[in-house]
Amino acid sequence: MKRVFQCLSFLLVVFVLFGCASKDNEDKTVGDDYPSGDLAPLDKKTTVVVAEDGAASGAGFYIAKEKGYFEDYNIDIKFTTFANSDDMLPALAAGEVDIAGGVSTASFFNAIAQGIDVKIIADKGHYFDGNSYFSFVIREDLQDEVKEYSDLKGKRIAVSSRNAVDDYIFQRMIEHAGLTEDDVEFVLMSDFGNMLAAMGNKSIDAALQIEPLITQGESQNLHVRFGDATDFAPEAQIAMVLGSPDFIEKETDVSLRFMAAYLKGVRDYNDAFLYDEGLDEVIDIMTKHTALKDPEIWKKVGVTGLDPNGEMFVDDIKKQFDMYDANGAISGDIDFDKAVDTSLSEEVIDLIGRYER
Repeated sequence: MKRVFQCLSFLLVVFVLFGCASKDNEDKTVGDDYPSGDLAPLDKKTTVVVAEDGAASGAGFYIAKEKGYFEDYNIDIKFTTFANSDDMLPALAAGEVDIAGGVSTASFFNAIAQGIDVKIIADKGHYFDGNSYFSFVIREDLQDEVKEYSDLKGKRIAVSSRNAVDDYIFQRMIEHAGLTEDDVEFVLMSDFGNMLAAMGNKSIDAALQIEPLITQGESQNLHVRFGDATDFAPEAQIAMVLGSPDFIEKETDVSLRFMAAYLKGVRDYNDAFLYDEGLDEVIDIMTKHTALKDPEIWKKVGVTGLDPNGEMFVDDIKKQFDMYDANGAISGDIDFDKAVDTSLSEEVIDLIGRYER
């Protein structure tokens, strides 16, 4: 009897293990017969809450939603907004929000250092070589005077924030120019729109400006694009996709499919703006979800760089942290091996393949 019991116990263990393995394999099965052409859809409709405010860098979310990539996996996307990132991060850590976009700031890193647990999981904004969406401009009437970065010595330069990615880009520029901050006049101007007016009344000489205001200012003869941010910060990580730990680590069947749909949206974005494939359709989606409503302007602006494989410049994120820390703006330390988690995008790439163009 004891021997029979041992055999039955062994068979039960085998059954449980086989059942778990089968479910795991089913979750990750790749097949042409699914709506997505790869992963099986979820058994029931699942809502994923994304904190997104209509920023152009959210293109992957918007395109995936409008083209049905989330729907293929039985995922329903709900967009929500927050007044500021200080409110967003606790909600993300608590699982009230599943996904959010974030930029590098001292306050962001301080929140993580003080125990707000969020994961940095994928790229949401970097520079396209030679056509940066977030770059320096100079007053239109200074073109003959300012021809090199070093010619900015003594000039009034507007930047939208301190101890944030804007400040980081500014510091990289003056370092590239062979200058120090004492050689220029830093003008803190939080509103990018006000920079246009300041150019018009000549109260500033240069600015770290963003699209579509770069293109708008050029059309109004207020400023001209000066060089390109890739001259001095070619691998700057401007924005990141952030994930709730519960969503990434516990709801793995949902988060895997979410990331697959997101990257498909990003790939369509790259096909459109880099290779002119499906451009009109993508621009229609962008005008629906962002503040820039003119399709013709979309064809002129420098657009946000989005990596079709989700890859980030992780070393640059660490450099930004180090700069804020050196400025005395950081309280505490961060384990970047824990805070940055690229395993989700890496697993998706194994399933849907790398984007190679």
